[in-house]
Amino acid sequence: MKLIIQIPCFNEAETLPLTLADIPHRIEGVDQIELLIIDDGSTDETIEVARRQGVHHIVRHIGNKGLAKTFQTGLDACLKLGADIIVNTDGDNQYPGQSIPVLIQPILDGQADMVIGDRQVHDIDHFSPSKKLLQAFGSLTVRIVSSTKVPDAPSGFRAFSRETALRLNVLTQYTYTLETIVQAGKKNLSIAHVPIQTGEKTRESRLIGSTWGYVRRSGATILRLYALYEPLRTFFYVSLPFMLLGSGAIARFLYLYATDQSGIARYVQSVVLGGTLLTLGILIFLFGVLADLVSLNRRLLEENLYLIKQIALSSQGNSDHPAHYERND
Repeated sequence: MKLIIQIPCFNEAETLPLTLADIPHRIEGVDQIELLIIDDGSTDETIEVARRQGVHHIVRHIGNKGLAKTFQTGLDACLKLGADIIVNTDGDNQYPGQSIPVLIQPILDGQADMVIGDRQVHDIDHFSPSKKLLQAFGSLTVRIVSSTKVPDAPSGFRAFSRETALRLNVLTQYTYTLETIVQAGKKNLSIAHVPIQTGEKTRESRLIGSTWGYVRRSGATILRLYALYEPLRTFFYVSLPFMLLGSGAIARFLYLYATDQSGIARYVQSVVLGGTLLTLGILIFLFGVLADLVSLNRRLLEENLYLIKQIALSSQGNSDHPAHYERND
């Protein structure tokens, strides 16, 4: 059983040694533990620090690609290196490395495909009340959209089985945390969560420039993902107000006509407005039907991609990779 711990880094030279020092060297049930740094175009000495600290593998982006791309690069590299379990943590020492054995235990026991560390946000002292509330609301929204029970959706402290990593494909450009939960839920992968204690705050978040900016971008991501994985429902909900209002206007006219109301000609506009709204609603719903058919084709393509990955990984060494790769033995 091979475990690879991947750490996305962007200018983490100061905090990386603390993060690495907290990671256990031996874990029961794991035969081999390796460390992988994904450097996202750092301009400080992150790579030099990683080499001095004895990190086994280093993947380098030329320029800053963002957290989502860095995470996917790490998954791809871990799969190529033969990982059976992949743990993702941060380079700022936010997540407790000593909790990795607890994090991976549900996977070792065959009880989960993916495990998320629950930071118990309500107990984090340096989170403001508004941030705690927004985090809770965001996690609730993700639970509803993904049909999962994850209490801390933004947590980046995660473990994945090899099978799960093969099936995940990060499409968004902002953050992987929400998308991977929605994907896992829609693909019927088993998701578990374990409580963890976060470390002291070492720096400001580079992902969250402002709370409301994060909420706006995360909300847009959730809506996009829901439309991607549930297109028929999405278009039905959008079309429903048009169909109800249109049907109501036409029903009003028919009622007046049936009861032989005087001056009925002045209600003809109800027919025009109602017919227009009803037609728009039906068209929007038909768009949803077409989107649902496209979604079925996308799922077939994802299954083909999964099979292609399996075949490629079973027959390749360390072939071409979108980032510079080096081994630090």
